[in-house]
Amino acid sequence: MKKSLAFLCALALSASALFGCSGSQGASANSAAETTTEAQTTAAETTAEETTAVSDVTENDAAMNIMALKGPTAMGMVEFMNAADSGELTDGTYNFTIAASADEVTPKIVKGEADIAAVPANLASVLYNNTEGGVKVLAVNTLGVLYIVENGEGGVSSVADLKGKTIYASGKGATPEYALNYILKENGIDPETDVTIEWKSEHAECLAALLADENSVAMLPQPFVTTAQMKNENVKVALDLTKEWDQIQADEANPSALITGVVIARTAYMEDHPEAISAFLTHYQDSVTFVNSDVTAAAALVGKYDIVPEAVALQAIPACNITFITNTEMKDKLSGYLNVLFEQNPKSVGGELPADDFYYTW
Repeated sequence: MKKSLAFLCALALSASALFGCSGSQGASANSAAETTTEAQTTAAETTAEETTAVSDVTENDAAMNIMALKGPTAMGMVEFMNAADSGELTDGTYNFTIAASADEVTPKIVKGEADIAAVPANLASVLYNNTEGGVKVLAVNTLGVLYIVENGEGGVSSVADLKGKTIYASGKGATPEYALNYILKENGIDPETDVTIEWKSEHAECLAALLADENSVAMLPQPFVTTAQMKNENVKVALDLTKEWDQIQADEANPSALITGVVIARTAYMEDHPEAISAFLTHYQDSVTFVNSDVTAAAALVGKYDIVPEAVALQAIPACNITFITNTEMKDKLSGYLNVLFEQNPKSVGGELPADDFYYTW
């Protein structure tokens, strides 16, 4: 069945509104959560069919074309990028591109112009479904970056403390809403009646509302949280929603996780270049280890590659949940996360949950 490039680009555009970075202060801000809104998805489905699935063009040169988004998903790659640029790597040529939004990445993957990309977790599922298995997920590279913050002494030290509160947030009809709803419900709080969620169009509006309302509460992503704290010392982190998700899943045999980003590859490229994929994963794993173990050096590289300002990265990296999860653990955490989204809005994952072949093992 033919798939529309316009359809996929529309999905990516809505994802980028929540996932990419914008503005000068690491505006950094919008690197949080990912997905498409139902309205945008419905509109996209009405577009004319234009392009078929992921390109099967096989490039015979040694270059691997890699894309990532500004924000946490690109931060984990900086040591890998620097090693490639400095000529330290001799097992191939790696071309990195840092994109401002997901809508820049999607057509490159679809057309075969990018081989590997770091994208929002649910967008990976959407691409898989709408290219009939044309991409696979290699690794989870960023866990949740959503936090509940308060201006002053809001009195929030547990999810239960949110009952009766007004929460400023952005991402209605998208993964931030689904994640928040899941965590609230699992803690016995009805999102419709026990709290008032005041939805804003973007994170900057949430922050403005937070700062204008003493002892108020908001849901914000990293590194926007760090940027906000650097601007106003009264902004404090009350809850890490990734940890709250983990507590809910603690008794599960195969626990899922709150996930922001994953790394995908074109299936055709993987089949033609299996050794290159293995080398990429090894270098990437080493890079993530470096970023998490030497935050000062990593922040300098993040600034060098204009992902977010170095000062923001220095404070934000420890809270960005940069990780490298593969194989069975990746499948357990990611499939469970996608299932939570699917139960609230099937369109957020492309209409159906991915099959087993979506999850690459090495």
